[in-house]
Amino acid sequence: MSTTSPRGLAPGVPQRPPRLLYIAVAVAALVAAWAACAPKLMPAPVVTVPRFPDFVRPAVPAAFANAVPAINEDRGWRFLQAGDLKNAEHEFQLALRTVPEFYPAETGLGYVELARKDGKAALAHFERALERQGNDASALAGKGQALVALDRGSEAIAAFKTALAVDPSLTDLQRRIEVLTFRSLEQGLARARQAMRNGKLDEAISLYTTAIAASPDSAILYRELAAVERQKGDLDRALEHFRKAASLDATDARSLVQIGEILEWRGDFAAAQKSYADALAIEPSDAIEARIDAVRERIELARMPEEYRAIERSSEITRGDLAALIAVRLAPLVQAGRRGDAVLITDVRGHWASSWILAVARSGVMEPFANHAFQPAAIVRRVDLAQAASRLLARIAAAEPARAKTWETARVKFPDLSSGHLAYPAASMAVAAGVMPVEADNSFQPSKPVSGAEAYAAVRRIEMLAGAARKRKAVQ
Repeated sequence: MSTTSPRGLAPGVPQRPPRLLYIAVAVAALVAAWAACAPKLMPAPVVTVPRFPDFVRPAVPAAFANAVPAINEDRGWRFLQAGDLKNAEHEFQLALRTVPEFYPAETGLGYVELARKDGKAALAHFERALERQGNDASALAGKGQALVALDRGSEAIAAFKTALAVDPSLTDLQRRIEVLTFRSLEQGLARARQAMRNGKLDEAISLYTTAIAASPDSAILYRELAAVERQKGDLDRALEHFRKAASLDATDARSLVQIGEILEWRGDFAAAQKSYADALAIEPSDAIEARIDAVRERIELARMPEEYRAIERSSEITRGDLAALIAVRLAPLVQAGRRGDAVLITDVRGHWASSWILAVARSGVMEPFANHAFQPAAIVRRVDLAQAASRLLARIAAAEPARAKTWETARVKFPDLSSGHLAYPAASMAVAAGVMPVEADNSFQPSKPVSGAEAYAAVRRIEMLAGAARKRKAVQ
């Protein structure tokens, strides 16, 4: 017995199934009698342009070639493709009355219902056909179309994939699969985004996970899923999915920034810096550069003595604190003004910031008193900060004389600091340059102690001015 399979039969399945063979023998005995006494039939139309070209005609088992059910099936299909659904239905029903197991006729009825746009009725016929022949490509393709009509996209994709596996010649099904997959992805993505906007994070995660199962190579899906997980507080999963997104899309700077933020929050500053740097290489951005600078600062801060790390949190800072802050954050400006002669300071030996104090003193930014004492524990007043700031600004001015002239000629008026006061030029310059703010009444309050946050803000402003000056000089 041959095992060569016609379309719709799995390899290895006998060409003449035992049950159908038994039925075929009985049917064959009736063919002659049917031919002799059958009434005159309405001629089946000759179809040149099929009305439903996307319908897949079922293959008739070889055991029924030229038998009554096959004749009915052929006539039914021709009526169907001519658009005569009533006669098509009649022919398919006749075939089933003759042989109830004749699944091609059941499949034909399914297509009749599809033509009537009744997906539910069509699906019932296709499923009955598949109960009789589970790997019939025509019934599987029809089932997929019925499921599409019923808006059951994921099930339709599965049916089409199975049909295509049974009969690879049905290449049009691949296009249907791709369209349905894209449509399903769009719909799932829209629902996931809406769930996220509504604060339904678990639902959003479930919808994104389903979408990823259908489209596992989509970097966008992984990135958006990770964003939901981060919002939910599941940083491990968020980090995993941001990394997956970045691996799928070599231009995904956004995921790299998100990775950097999570790593930075966890205190892994070196890894965060690398992730930001990778993002910057893809997408140059001032915002990313600022993040890199901030992480670099935190890396440097982590290496500093505890006394240095405590400066920004202090309500009052000392001269030693300010000297360390300037020496670390503004090293290029400090080194630019370093003098060749030695500076004698008698009271910083053993101090945690002694090397930085000496560097700042040698540069002339902060000088020791007449008795060679630096007084590192003395509280810094606003007038002291203004004096140090004005000396640093003067070094920036060397690169930008016109800008310095604006600061120097500003002549800011303070109700509590006259223009004849020794500290006035430094205070006016610091305020004009935006390094130090004034109070609400425009007073300078020269004797007010400086907090760590205020000192940091002033140093950052000077740092920005110095960086901008260097960039402009490089362009020139």
